[in-house]
Amino acid sequence: MTATVQAATPQLLLDVAHFRNEDRTVKGSVVELYATVSGTGLTYLRRAPKTFQAAAVLTLEILKADGQPAYQETVTLKPPVLSDTTAAIKSPISFQKRVVLPDGQYTVRARLRDQYKAGSETTVDQSLTLQTKDKEAFLSDIVLLARPAAKSGVQDNFARGGLRLSRAPGGYYGRGTTQIFFYAELYQAPAGQPLKVRYRIASDEGGAAEAETTLEQAAQGKPTTIAGELPLGPLPSGQYIFTIEIRDAKNQLLTTQSTVLTRDMEDYAPAGATN
Repeated sequence: MTATVQAATPQLLLDVAHFRNEDRTVKGSVVELYATVSGTGLTYLRRAPKTFQAAAVLTLEILKADGQPAYQETVTLKPPVLSDTTAAIKSPISFQKRVVLPDGQYTVRARLRDQYKAGSETTVDQSLTLQTKDKEAFLSDIVLLARPAAKSGVQDNFARGGLRLSRAPGGYYGRGTTQIFFYAELYQAPAGQPLKVRYRIASDEGGAAEAETTLEQAAQGKPTTIAGELPLGPLPSGQYIFTIEIRDAKNQLLTTQSTVLTRDMEDYAPAGATN
């Protein structure tokens, strides 16, 4: 005997970040794909008394400029089993993949289908440009985190630079959040001089939060980890641009990188998986 609890079209968040490929014989990047599916948007099928299970079929694709696939994978994701589907909060499920790609123009596509509900497909597309920089200093994409990066000796898809990263899906910071956390990597920084690292959160309406720190010595021959946190303070709900600037000893701008975050004072943020 089975029963189903119907839901609306499942929600899908897709985060894409690229980092330098440490194999210097190959021009290109390591691309991280991080997909998060809201548990509240899935259909739960009763498997046994007080046992309900949902399933989401996720297809990730990276398409070249000519439309040919550079990568494709389909996985079935299942959130934790529920004994009562009337619960307001249902755990989201996340999947992460790392793909090595040469320089070029790409489209990253995520397609999601509720396994227990016909006609429920959701598609998200993002454009991606990869271009190797051989000489000047540059920053990787910024990864926004739900909690501070923690030291870890485990090497898996959720770790970078010896740190365990718990992503904030969609760069979303919800109710109860007082600060953002972030991770990035600095490459080819000048040697033998301290560097200034500036952080800024700003909106079109003028709301802003800023901080500055000093990087005494950049790592040589390997990425320099840039990880930290920045208080949101009294900033109201809305969309903001978070920017990291790296400046030399003469205060000249070496490189900068930005990303979008959302603050919501009313609703809780979706949690992201860390393993």
